Amino acid sequence: MTVGFIACGPNEALVVSGCGHRRPRVVAGGRVFVWPLAQRVQRLSLNVMAVTVESVDVLTREAVPLTVRSLAIAQISGHNQRLLESACEQLLGKSVDEIQCLVRETLDGHQRASMANTTVERIAADSARFAALVSLFAEPDMTRMGLTIVSYTVQDISDGGAGYLRAIGATATARVKRDARIGEAEAARDAAIGEALTEQQLMRERYAIGAAIARAAADFQLKSADNDIHVLTMRAETDLSYRLMAAKMRQLIKAEEMEVKVIERAQEVRLLEQEVRRKTRELDATVCKVAEADRYAADRLSEAHRNAIVMEAEAEAIGIMLRAEAEASAIVAKARAEADLLANISDAVHGKRFNDRWPAPSVIVFALFATKADDKLMSVFVIYC
Repeated sequence: MTVGFIACGPNEALVVSGCGHRRPRVVAGGRVFVWPLAQRVQRLSLNVMAVTVESVDVLTREAVPLTVRSLAIAQISGHNQRLLESACEQLLGKSVDEIQCLVRETLDGHQRASMANTTVERIAADSARFAALVSLFAEPDMTRMGLTIVSYTVQDISDGGAGYLRAIGATATARVKRDARIGEAEAARDAAIGEALTEQQLMRERYAIGAAIARAAADFQLKSADNDIHVLTMRAETDLSYRLMAAKMRQLIKAEEMEVKVIERAQEVRLLEQEVRRKTRELDATVCKVAEADRYAADRLSEAHRNAIVMEAEAEAIGIMLRAEAEASAIVAKARAEADLLANISDAVHGKRFNDRWPAPSVIVFALFATKADDKLMSVFVIYC
């Protein structure tokens, strides 16, 4: 029994079980310490395995017996711990031949199932797709055993001498030949069409070149005509400019002549104004001075008359004011006297009897008092009986 440190190569895995491990410990390409008598170590090969899978006389979908031989490369993956644990449970202790036999039977079953659901044409035409299909269907079972399919290829397909594959080949050959003839005809047609298109393009280019030449000639003629028109226009503009300049010069000469006439006329006007001012000064010295003196005397007389009228009106206003004040004073004095008389009469009416035996004589006061104040009359009658 091996104890202590145990190492393995990169193509092996060590499986340690026993004391201290509830589940086996798997170490791929490393080393592990094994306790004597308490633990056990086993080796699991990680090398690839080449397995030939041959399915003989399997009926396809068209009931054609077909034999397919394939080559599968399988391996226990040392990089996936879950796959290593599954391989320990399923394959630990088995020999390489036993593992290959198990892989062969598994893949043969899936290959037969795939052949039964596929036509011969598909298998023969696309064997890689058929191999990928078988590998896809077999992968779950292989994974449960802890194995991975590295590659799966179809090596040979035969119908056991039935001639079905040969017929398919002949049909394919005929199809290829037909396609070749069709391709040649299409190529010839395309060549003819290409030549026609080339000729058409050549003619189009020739027509385009001719049209371009015609357009160039037309453009040249148009440009020549435009140049002629431009030259004539420039000549006409030059002639018109000359005429305009001559007319402007004539206008300037006339304007200068008119300005000279205006200046002469202005000088005449200034001379006339000076003469008028001289005549005006003479008139002022002879006629206007006398008229101004008469006008001054008349103004003084009218002002004196106006002042006399104003003073007379002021004197009359003062007299009226004085008379009004005198009348007002007289009215006030008279009103005071009448008020005193009324007070005495009231005392007499309400006085005591002269004696106790004879009653007081009846006093009837009837007095007449007339007072003129602001055009109003007041009458008081005092009668004594």
